[in-house]
Amino acid sequence: MDAQHFLGLERRDERTWRLTVTDRLITPGQFLFGGCGLAAGLIALEQASGRPTVWATAQYLSYAPRGADVVVTTDLAVTGGHVTQARAVATVDSREILTVNAALGTGTLSAAEPWTTMPDVPEPEQCPPRLMPPGLGTSIFEHVESRVALGRTFAELDGSTGDPHSAIWARVPGHFDPSAATLAIFGDYVSGGVSQPLGRRTMGRSLDNTIRIATLEPTEWVLCDIHMHALSGGFAHGTAFLWSPQGTLLATASQSIAARLWEQPAQPDSAPADVD
Repeated sequence: MDAQHFLGLERRDERTWRLTVTDRLITPGQFLFGGCGLAAGLIALEQASGRPTVWATAQYLSYAPRGADVVVTTDLAVTGGHVTQARAVATVDSREILTVNAALGTGTLSAAEPWTTMPDVPEPEQCPPRLMPPGLGTSIFEHVESRVALGRTFAELDGSTGDPHSAIWARVPGHFDPSAATLAIFGDYVSGGVSQPLGRRTMGRSLDNTIRIATLEPTEWVLCDIHMHALSGGFAHGTAFLWSPQGTLLATASQSIAARLWEQPAQPDSAPADVD
């Protein structure tokens, strides 16, 4: 299963694609998972431009509930010799829900290895499952397997402060060839890092997702090495390094999240809701 199949994304014509928000694409809040929205935009832009993603960011303007039909429309703003600058706009019933801006292309200059280091963590099979709290219903987390490599499970969050550095192994079972779209889905796990330093479960609404692609290689598992930077005034900011088990830096991801404690009820007003 590749990312396009996982999303159920279908091409309609030269500029537009369509998907339906099914159970495997939603947050526990029953809305489109932010990483899936960015992933859909990347697939559309890569096919429209014929070039791979270098960088992309999604700004979340509204939400798409379960069952909604999402239309993704591409615009190749500037096509150069090596780089295409482009955008994709996703709408539901002509209401804009997210905008993806991206640069796509290739070059020749490379360094022998990344300028950062993968953390020393246990292999996926040796890590406990990242089980969601009970009573949340069906969501993407039943279709993407994840394991806690560094940090605390939800059951271990006891109110005590913890380390802002955590890590999660993630995979889509049966999917071995990660694309920019797949990594965009995993990159949305940054929001899960908010609970670690607080020691309490939180809810978050993604304001944005940014992905920067380094090297793509076949791998079953991807390590999301999450570093939370700050939480102030209800907004959290964090970054993740996405690694293969062999130590290849696949991508980096960053995100800003409107965060609140899980005990406080939250109504979706603009961006999609994630459980951290």
